[in-house]
Amino acid sequence: KFVWRSEAEFGLEAEAFETLENQALLQFPVLPFFDAFAGLRVDTPDGPDRLHGVVGLTGLTPQWFEVDASLFVSDHPFFRLETEYEALITNRIVLTPAVEIDLPFADDAAIGVGAWGPQFESGARLRYDLVDRLLSPYVGVHYEFVLGETADMRRADGEDTDAFYFVVGARMLF
Repeated sequence: KFVWRSEAEFGLEAEAFETLENQALLQFPVLPFFDAFAGLRVDTPDGPDRLHGVVGLTGLTPQWFEVDASLFVSDHPFFRLETEYEALITNRIVLTPAVEIDLPFADDAAIGVGAWGPQFESGARLRYDLVDRLLSPYVGVHYEFVLGETADMRRADGEDTDAFYFVVGARMLF
């Protein structure tokens, strides 16, 4: 099947998108509860526009954790591991804690990323399923920090190595 994933960060101070990531993927089953995928990822507007090839595995573990492992192949390759759990509070209200780790394999000074300097993100979203899970607005909190060479590059640029965010958005399935 065809899958389109999109994720963005909008800065209220700058009134502009800080990051915008779009992935166009072909996904196919390889194991019970797990699918492999391959495709393209386009990053804009943080730094120069980037195009990556994507390969990975996504699925549901026996304890109902959703896992997504992706390898992004380009002149600045990196690996991403995401995991989340959907805790039903009611049939329509869902709490989703999540953890994400990005591990770059090469320096990318244009976006302030150092080789083997991981970026960690953790947070939780509370969503309300409006139309049979097809449209689900959410609010949440999000904490992000970096280590290693990435942290050194951010400090050198006068940026913080960690940040705490409030998030608002909508999840759409179609």
